[in-house]
Amino acid sequence: MAENTNIQFERVIACCRELFAKKLHDYGASWRIMRPESLTDQIFIKAKRIRTLETVKENLVGESIASELIGIVNYGIISLVQLKLGYVDECDLTAEEALALYDEQATEALELMKKKNHDYNEAWRGMRTSSYTDLILTKICRTKQIEDLDGATQVSEGVDANYMDMINYAVFGLIKNGFGE
Repeated sequence: MAENTNIQFERVIACCRELFAKKLHDYGASWRIMRPESLTDQIFIKAKRIRTLETVKENLVGESIASELIGIVNYGIISLVQLKLGYVDECDLTAEEALALYDEQATEALELMKKKNHDYNEAWRGMRTSSYTDLILTKICRTKQIEDLDGATQVSEGVDANYMDMINYAVFGLIKNGFGE
């Protein structure tokens, strides 16, 4: 089963990367100007929309939960890149450089998922998709708190670990919604 999960994960990331590449073509690496706190808020908006769609069951905008989960994956990866490079005042990456950085962070997320999936024995498959939303929102709250503390935590993992978990929960949600088949 874990091999199947790895393949599904890679397929989902490939779909997310394809959209990222298309937006990179259209907008360039405009996200490079965003500070980590703004990216956390962008992920928050997407997760809150998913929760609203799950509870209200009415979609006036027309975008799907899957499209919001893809946004969480992509903004999560962008967030990790920004943590690594810092933000800038002007776009400073070529499309090729941005895609290489995307691939690097996506690979790290995959490797983390493999380790956790081994230790938790595919427990995510037995979870409700709404739980992924709640866990992502919890990770966002934790990230905001760590950001407000300027990273000075006493026992917690850093912001990067929370972004990784957000990415992985979003991928699990996409797999459960039929992506990666």
